[in-house]
Amino acid sequence: MATLTRTDVPAAPSRLRSLFGALGLLRESPVAMIGAAIVLAWVIVALIAPLLPLHDPNQAIAPFKFPGAVGPKGDVFWLGTDHKGRDVLSRLIWGSQRVLVWATLATAVAYVVGMLMGVVAGYRGGWWDEAISFVANVLLSFPVMVLYLVIISRLGSSGANIVLAVTFASAPGIMRIVRGLVLDLKTRDYVHAAQTRGESSWYIMLVELLPNARGPLIVDACLRLGYTTITIATLGFLGLGLPPPDPDWGQMIAEAVPVGVFAAHAMVVPALAVSSLVLGFNLLADGLREISLKD
Repeated sequence: MATLTRTDVPAAPSRLRSLFGALGLLRESPVAMIGAAIVLAWVIVALIAPLLPLHDPNQAIAPFKFPGAVGPKGDVFWLGTDHKGRDVLSRLIWGSQRVLVWATLATAVAYVVGMLMGVVAGYRGGWWDEAISFVANVLLSFPVMVLYLVIISRLGSSGANIVLAVTFASAPGIMRIVRGLVLDLKTRDYVHAAQTRGESSWYIMLVELLPNARGPLIVDACLRLGYTTITIATLGFLGLGLPPPDPDWGQMIAEAVPVGVFAAHAMVVPALAVSSLVLGFNLLADGLREISLKD
């Protein structure tokens, strides 16, 4: 599967002019359709969680029940229970809400910061470019996971701090992608026309440049959503993720590890959930890239 390093600039898909345009093109790539189906399935599951007849995800019912076991009240635990007696299926579904919400929010904030840094550096040039590029290079010099651990361990475990950590780690890479795109786009005729009309620099950057750079950014965003999902799960596994008691996939894995084979399903199920969601984002990104290469 194709991967994207932090310094790679995705091929510019000329037909991916908007999110809806990208969705309309998915039929051209079976890989993209499979990826979109996986992601959409998790989104639907997260949205309808309050409507499903699920147990309280934090309620201790019957510990060490294997998948398909019947509970004390005759109810079936389709994915079993963990060592504390909590329903794994309920925790998995409610946990998908937290993962999707915080992964999307963190990636969106990182993109806002990274795009603003990149468009200013690329369009302004000069000392603006040197200063912003220097800050980005300093942050990129840190191993990503070390940066996460330093920020979360200093500020504490919370959703807001995860957003902050992801922004610090991802915005510099996004900045470099946007900067490279803007360096090419700012030489186009429509930019010169806007300058001739006397438009302000912010108008040119936000209205003329960024909208025309969004095609390749859609591809990169899909990959970064997968990276952020892994980050949230990893931090949860290390005890630095979203605070308990509400379910978190990484935390579910960590809690099941000491129990071992007695509740292996409580560890395997959330691990498969993380893998499937990340796979969906990666397939979607690969499919969109495949579509772009047909132009």
